Amino acid sequence: MTHSIFEDLKSGSKSSLLRKRMISHLILNGNTTINDLSKVVDVSVPTATKLVDELCGQGILDVFGKMETNGGRHPYLYGLNPDAAYFVGVDIKNSGVNMGLINFNGQMIESEMNMPYTFENSEEGLKNLCDVISRFINECDVNKEKIFNIHVNVSGRVNPDSGYSYSWFNLGESPLASTMQEMLGYNVTLDNDTRAMTYAEFVSSRENSDNVLFVNLSWGLGMGIIIDGNVYSGRSGFAGEFGHTPAFDNEIMCHCGKKGCLETEASGRAMHRILGERIKAGESSILSEQYLKNPQSVTLENMVDAVNGDDTLCIDIVEEIGAKLGKSIAGLINVLNPDTVIIGGIMSVTGDYLLQPIKTSVRKHSLSIVNKDTKIVLSTLQGKAGIVGACMLARYRAFDFVK
Repeated sequence: MTHSIFEDLKSGSKSSLLRKRMISHLILNGNTTINDLSKVVDVSVPTATKLVDELCGQGILDVFGKMETNGGRHPYLYGLNPDAAYFVGVDIKNSGVNMGLINFNGQMIESEMNMPYTFENSEEGLKNLCDVISRFINECDVNKEKIFNIHVNVSGRVNPDSGYSYSWFNLGESPLASTMQEMLGYNVTLDNDTRAMTYAEFVSSRENSDNVLFVNLSWGLGMGIIIDGNVYSGRSGFAGEFGHTPAFDNEIMCHCGKKGCLETEASGRAMHRILGERIKAGESSILSEQYLKNPQSVTLENMVDAVNGDDTLCIDIVEEIGAKLGKSIAGLINVLNPDTVIIGGIMSVTGDYLLQPIKTSVRKHSLSIVNKDTKIVLSTLQGKAGIVGACMLARYRAFDFVK
């Protein structure tokens, strides 16, 4: 499907570029005045007025009252027309799919968590996924002609520019995004799930942070990067492979095929292995009986719950992981000097048990003059970061927004 009112924004002309930059600013900052927009896109007020009038005429922007001032004329506030377009986000999990639909203002209109879906990396599995997406869209009470983009989160290595997944549903020469577009009948974009979570955290709690690192500590270890307010993907879309940086001389084989990766000692997978080793060595945990009966039955959620249930062995392991992770984060802070480092993923639910060792290790291993202005915080969205990020990226990727 196409969304006719946005078609001319794809022309690549100077006018379309300026209007896309206006829309990008409104997405990140909310309603504003023509005078402010003229400064954002570096044009005269008359030129900005002309561009805003065109966007209003197309139904993309609308007037939202007047700004309160201390005196003089009260300028009009312009913002995105919430009903101009809708965007769908798809967050794929191993045992289900989280889906949401937002309006042009970014408000979540429809959402459904844990929609039944058994992940299968095959042509049939992709067809089943598209069937789940189609059912969700059909049940949404919006004009389907106004659904402008569907964004899908995929784990592993993804090139968002080409729409190609190198880890999952790599079924032929055609990029996954193009294949899904043909199957669904809507424009489809694709990105790594950690980058989606990163963008969600960035949009949801900016606080003047335009340079952000998001550390996704779940079963594995990933990272998303925001530079100058833009998602950074790297040359081939693979930026953020934090978990596979060489960090230990431990001879432990990582699932990537290398030895000594950071992920082998700082991840949910590492916690599961270390917990088993220490239980077998005679240490006690509330998970001991379950682990000894069936190690694979112990999930990351079980271990996180044990930490929050004051299990001393699991607390000790999480604190050790935090210290190891903090040392590597210290290196990133020395190199990149970010505004904020956000710790997310399932393991972030352990709160201060994880956060405090990370902070202590960062202070120990990074330059104080560099780290003093970097905030290290826990994710605010936690389990919702993936679906919120997918929806927000559906809107962001739709126009190839630029600052």
